[in-house]
Amino acid sequence: MKSFERNALIYSTIVAMGGFLFGLDAALIAGTVDSITQQFSLDSLQLGNAVSAPALGVLIALPFAGWICNQFGRKKAILLIAILYLISAVCSAYAVNYEMLVGARFLGGLAFSSISLASMYIGEIAPPKLRGKLVSMTQINIVIGLSGAYFINYLIHYWATSGTGLAGSLGIDEANMWRWMLGSEIPVAIVWFFLLLIIPESPAWYVSRQRDEDAAKTLGKLLPADEVTAHLSEMKQSLQLGASSRSMGAQLREIFSRPMRLTFIIALTIAIAQQATGINAILFYAQTVFKQLGGGTDAAFVQAIWVGLTGIVFTVLGLLLVDKLGRRPLIIGGMVWIIASLGICAYGFHKARYTLPADAVAELEDFSDPQRLDPLVGQPFPSDIAFKNAVNDAIGPDDARKFQGALLERSIKMPATLVLIGILSFIAAFHFSVGPVMWVLFSEIFPISVRSIAIPLFTIVTSLTNYIVQKFFPWQLETMGMTSIFLFYAGTVSIGLVILFFTLVETKNMSIEEIERTLRPKAQS
Repeated sequence: MKSFERNALIYSTIVAMGGFLFGLDAALIAGTVDSITQQFSLDSLQLGNAVSAPALGVLIALPFAGWICNQFGRKKAILLIAILYLISAVCSAYAVNYEMLVGARFLGGLAFSSISLASMYIGEIAPPKLRGKLVSMTQINIVIGLSGAYFINYLIHYWATSGTGLAGSLGIDEANMWRWMLGSEIPVAIVWFFLLLIIPESPAWYVSRQRDEDAAKTLGKLLPADEVTAHLSEMKQSLQLGASSRSMGAQLREIFSRPMRLTFIIALTIAIAQQATGINAILFYAQTVFKQLGGGTDAAFVQAIWVGLTGIVFTVLGLLLVDKLGRRPLIIGGMVWIIASLGICAYGFHKARYTLPADAVAELEDFSDPQRLDPLVGQPFPSDIAFKNAVNDAIGPDDARKFQGALLERSIKMPATLVLIGILSFIAAFHFSVGPVMWVLFSEIFPISVRSIAIPLFTIVTSLTNYIVQKFFPWQLETMGMTSIFLFYAGTVSIGLVILFFTLVETKNMSIEEIERTLRPKAQS
């Protein structure tokens, strides 16, 4: 590997660690859902608020991310994000009430803009032939963080429930294990902050500030010496194209202009479709989803680890193939795969039946009045919603939230293996296609003249979709049921698939300037 390629790899790897922290922060909450629900007596919408608070935070942060990048540089913006991750983790772990927990997680959401800024930074420093792989590193780090979070949650849950000597010496028990889960990202945030001090400022930012000498110096670390001058000239020309003013308003007007119409349609569609798959409902409520299969709490923690490992394997495969197969085949084929996987999950839950046996009621611990469930014993229910509503009516919402998992586990008869395969297939399809490739496209399809506003803008769109999915999943679980939820996700992805099939162009092995010339004439025709 040549020195300039090695430098690009090192800098990209460090910045992409923001993806690892994102994945860690996002998935750690999955293991705490039951604990915080009981700790703070949350209903479904309050639980949705606690889980989705970071997605709301990023909606607030992203409009300012472009301005901060333009004013202070990409490097300083990413350093600020590392500090926010650290403060959020500390406050989440020590939250004393529901409001503090939501506020701390909201603060962490301000740091979730690390994903868009990482794509921006890496897209600006990466050589064209390596850009797809290097930008996708952010997604790899996300799924490694997700997998790490599930494994950490499993270990802490195991220590807390098994009463091991290590758990006792550390003070980990079932009452406070959620605090250890949320606090486990603190050392990672500290390490990332100090590593970020190594990276250089983006040459694109230097060019935008008319600091050509600094830009050339940085490009000298990232390109062969004989290509620096030509690339610097090309960056300056791209910056000047169609942008007489560098104000936010001028950039927004260009994004919504007719020449960028095709770029706008592609970016908007994939920004919505990526999160409309329901991926973060599965990832951030992993244990909750797996409990619907009737395997119990311990099995749910183990199955969540499978989700993380599947994500890693198929993200790596996607990374290896993104510059060989191209962006369009991965996105179009991946969305077809996603729809099929969601269909399998919907079919599996449609076949589920629920009958409460008499011995299940007797086995419930800490249930003071089991006679209230007598009318339900032996009565078959055709869906999870019918069963949950009956339990809720019989014992009240508080006891229903507390004992619903145990009752489901003992009552359900369904093709659980088929649904598990469908979920893992969905995870594989997402991480092989629209998961990483969306960020690759975002780093490529916007010209330098608007990218500091365009990437955060469309990340706002995907974050808003993500927020809606996360916030309302517990409510959907109570009111729609798993069959309807999976069908809803499949339907929305199908709409995105049709639009992208007719609009998405191939961008592999093209410079940002070449992509711009390809998209703009098509938009004007």
